[in-house]
Amino acid sequence: MGLTFDPAAVALPQGHFIDGAFIATAGSTEIQLFRPSDGIAFAACPIAGPETVDRAMQSAARARISSGWSKVRPRERVKVLHAWADLIDAHAEPLARIEALSSTRPITQVREVDIPMATEQIRFFAEMADKEGGALVPTAEDQMGMILTEPYGVVAAIAPWNFPLIMAAWKLGPALAAGNAVVIKPSEMTPHSTLFIADLAVRAGLPPGVLNVVLGDGATTGVAMAGHPLAAKISFTGSTRAGRAIMGNVAQNGIKPMTLELGGKSPQVVFADADIELAANCIARNIMGNAGQVCVAGSRLIVARSVAEDLVGQLQTRMSGALAHPTWDETSTYSPIISTLQIGRIDDIVTRTRTVGGECLIGGGKMDCAGSYYQPTLIAGVDPASPAVREEIFGPVLTIQTFDNGEDEALSLAAHPEYGLAAGVFTRDLGRALRMTQALPAGTLWVNRYGRSWDHILPTGGFGNSGLGKDLGRAAYRANRREKSVLIDIGAS
Repeated sequence: MGLTFDPAAVALPQGHFIDGAFIATAGSTEIQLFRPSDGIAFAACPIAGPETVDRAMQSAARARISSGWSKVRPRERVKVLHAWADLIDAHAEPLARIEALSSTRPITQVREVDIPMATEQIRFFAEMADKEGGALVPTAEDQMGMILTEPYGVVAAIAPWNFPLIMAAWKLGPALAAGNAVVIKPSEMTPHSTLFIADLAVRAGLPPGVLNVVLGDGATTGVAMAGHPLAAKISFTGSTRAGRAIMGNVAQNGIKPMTLELGGKSPQVVFADADIELAANCIARNIMGNAGQVCVAGSRLIVARSVAEDLVGQLQTRMSGALAHPTWDETSTYSPIISTLQIGRIDDIVTRTRTVGGECLIGGGKMDCAGSYYQPTLIAGVDPASPAVREEIFGPVLTIQTFDNGEDEALSLAAHPEYGLAAGVFTRDLGRALRMTQALPAGTLWVNRYGRSWDHILPTGGFGNSGLGKDLGRAAYRANRREKSVLIDIGAS
């Protein structure tokens, strides 16, 4: 059976999801939603105000206690989360259509990558519930020292629009496995897949209210969530600007731990001894994946001058000829930009870069078609002060800088005054690879590849203005439990 579908025939879940049920939103202020693939309005997203957010938070706090979710044997949580993942897999067809309809994700990629990755993340964190815990620690002979862990309570999670399902899974998986309740706000531009899987969670056995979904924007709904007194921990993925606002909100309304994955302007450093064909494949695939709308997108190419012509030529070949097909067409491999506002922002940065000397080798403008598609773009003639080098673009735009004098010059170009999310290195020299990964100021490093694998054991997170804390890996699970130190005098025998 093919994956192509009629976007007009897709049924979308409606309303907030609180206490295990969808609730009516009549009379709410709404945001009109447009399909990125063709610009046609298809739904409206209600904006949850403080009263609705409070209702969701109260429900989560109450359900966590009344259901015993945080106190149940950890293996019982494991069983529920596995059942949830199984149910998502069983509903992959309607879920994929919902995701592809409203997001930038082509239907084939949703079906083959996003849904399997999301369910694997849920299963990965589920298995930590009965394998991660406290510890006995060395103390005096007549004492017993223990480190106990416990859930925080209610986690407020705010997810982005670029990979709605995957981002929801990597926030919900560790928080629920660790025994917390969660109130999650998906992006107002891509809310429907999160609503769909929340309903499946209750059908899989998650107690109603332990997972609530509120819809809305950052300025109203997000602010109410982060500042709510029942939100014991904040998990946010999005822009650095929004992350700063959340930190200020939390500082004003009560100190609480936060995990923030924020902006990035990640370099890909290619040395003269690299496998140039491998590098070209990795770099082109990365910057064109989801049309560059990826936090860790390797948007700055830093290449040894002696191999730059060869590499850039290969990149031009690989990045040219992208075809704009709607996300509901199974032949689609290139994503639209999420909105006309975002496509205007991308074009503004490219235009400003050209006015200060940047040269577009390919691309440099919106595609001539329906929907919000931007041409894959390569920009040469840039320096560290160029807008496309300094500013996070979140689009299919790659800048090119060259170096002559080895590792120190490459490191100098790779360093960014603001961001430190990820970086890539291409070299056949193991010693150089190790030196570069030690020296590069980034939270995630890749060598002779670029992009995350399915190894969810590896944490992700940035330095500087790219964020705080870690998602994925053991670190993500542990970040959803707080520690208590206990010291007991047991006396002499």
